[in-house]
Amino acid sequence: MDFTGAAPPLSHHPDENLPYVHKVGLPPKQNLLREFKATVKETFFHDDPLRPFKDQPRSKKLALGLQALFPIIEWGREYNLSKFKGDLIAGLTIASLCIPQDIGYAKLANLDPQYGLYSSFVPPLVYAFMGSSRDIAIGPVAVVSLLLGTLLQDEINPSNVEYRHLAFTATFFAGITQATLGFFRLGFLVDFLSHAAIVGFMGGAAITIALQQLKGLLGIRNFTRKTDIVSVMRCVFSSAHHGWNWRTIILGVSFLIFLLFAKYIAKKSRRLFWVPAIAPLISVIVSTFFVYITHADKHGVQTVNHIKKGINPSSVDEIFFRGKYVAKGLRIGVVAGMIALTEAIAIGRTFAAMKDYQIDGNKEMVALGMMNVIGSMTSCYVATGSFSRSAVNFMAGCNTAVSNIVMSCVVFLTLELITPLFKYTPNAILASIIISAVIGLIDFEAAFLIWKIDKFDFVACMGAFLGVIFASVEIGLLISVAISFAKVLLQVTRPRTAILGKLPRTRVYRNIQQYPEATKVPGILVVRVDSAIYFSNSNYVKERILRWLVDEEEQLKPKNQPRIQFLIVEMSPVTDIDTSGIHALEELHRSLQKKDVQLVLANPGPVVIDKLHASNFTNLIGEDNIFLTVADAVLTCGPKMEEP
Repeated sequence: MDFTGAAPPLSHHPDENLPYVHKVGLPPKQNLLREFKATVKETFFHDDPLRPFKDQPRSKKLALGLQALFPIIEWGREYNLSKFKGDLIAGLTIASLCIPQDIGYAKLANLDPQYGLYSSFVPPLVYAFMGSSRDIAIGPVAVVSLLLGTLLQDEINPSNVEYRHLAFTATFFAGITQATLGFFRLGFLVDFLSHAAIVGFMGGAAITIALQQLKGLLGIRNFTRKTDIVSVMRCVFSSAHHGWNWRTIILGVSFLIFLLFAKYIAKKSRRLFWVPAIAPLISVIVSTFFVYITHADKHGVQTVNHIKKGINPSSVDEIFFRGKYVAKGLRIGVVAGMIALTEAIAIGRTFAAMKDYQIDGNKEMVALGMMNVIGSMTSCYVATGSFSRSAVNFMAGCNTAVSNIVMSCVVFLTLELITPLFKYTPNAILASIIISAVIGLIDFEAAFLIWKIDKFDFVACMGAFLGVIFASVEIGLLISVAISFAKVLLQVTRPRTAILGKLPRTRVYRNIQQYPEATKVPGILVVRVDSAIYFSNSNYVKERILRWLVDEEEQLKPKNQPRIQFLIVEMSPVTDIDTSGIHALEELHRSLQKKDVQLVLANPGPVVIDKLHASNFTNLIGEDNIFLTVADAVLTCGPKMEEP
């Protein structure tokens, strides 16, 4: 067999337009070490991150290295007053949204309100210098706050001072996890949490968060620590006669309606995006003033009471670096860090696509990781990109990450000057703000689209959703990951195969189920394998091909048509094959020989043909039984068929 890629004239069939049959070329031999290096480079360094450093003097390399670590050095050179105007407006807008949200989200994490504000001061500053996204707004988010609070309270009572220490420890390890994934370029691990699983997880978490806010919305003092819907609703209804406060309900529901109406206005007109952005702050100001002048706090309306004044104190000495809580902090941190990372990367890519620029996923992970490591040492808990704030940031006309710096400065002024004013802020308003914020996480349209596209994906989506609302956040997360992995394993172990037929007046062979007009060639069965052939699926592929052959023979017997004499396996979708796959092909060849059927291969790729040649499989079936296309194989096999 000629593996050079030449096209010698082998045969000419009067019914075919092309007189030549092309043979499969064998790729040139590669140095094994060089090939291994190339594979590793393509896997982990496909974007060639060292390319800018090539052929550069040492001083230039240092500058490029600093620029890679701190992207602000690159875009900061072209920064001007015009860009600052957009960033200033965007920063002030998202600050008005983040301040009331941060106070509420801290309560979700079972932390004092000031820790939510701390987490919107230091982390955004770090990200502004190290992040590559222009639009992402950094701070605490509802889902991560709830997840962190749920996991932490399972280990330590929130009233215990060690609870806060464990929160900082988990934040530290969340940052280490994120930075490590970015440094070692392992960001592809985040992709194992599928889009369908994220949709279901976010929807379930949104409902769970909203249910948790019933405590503040209804004025219930003694509330369950469980997060499942059954326990929460049982607690709510059991408190109906003596635990609900009608003043709190009127206050909370009134402002919830106001916040939802503000969102409705923004949906009607994109120009009014600022209305729902400033609505939470307006709600806080108005409700706080109302409670102050009516003394509603004396009549059962619960308030924030006290937010510690001043910027972030150091928390380095509060992180557990040894002892029994280190392993717990690591476990919680890894889970929270991965969820935070998934949300931030998804948000960053979404808005980058809208503005047609690229973000470096690995740099983003390092930036987010360092942000949380430094945050853990400055009394912050896990921060990440917030979708609601990022959307407002985008629509407000932000140009760079300076909008995060502006937001951080506003939070700084809040911590230094006006935190005492939050003393009379009712918890019901914070509950209303959180409920209005998380409603957008329930994406019915995405779930319906998933149902239409892939039913197995919908199972993963609903598994995550139901797991979160009926069990717990971590159970829902575990179910979503498990179902996603199950889908991958199912697709790997049970790849699709298809029978191909010839399209009329062409030399093209396609799936007969997709193209009913495609016709089978008498005496020849053409089968396509739509996957790499590995140890995990090799036996299935062999048995499935033999079943196709048996089914075809059973259909031919009553029709007195020619028996199958050639079985052509179309291998263009087979990107790789291992020793188990080659062994399965050898067994398939032997089984076909017993049936007096010749095995023929069509269009094996360079990796596959190289391995088939190295294993001497090409000699086993005959080099003249491997072809470039199915059409060439049929052209050659046709004249060889015996008369019935």
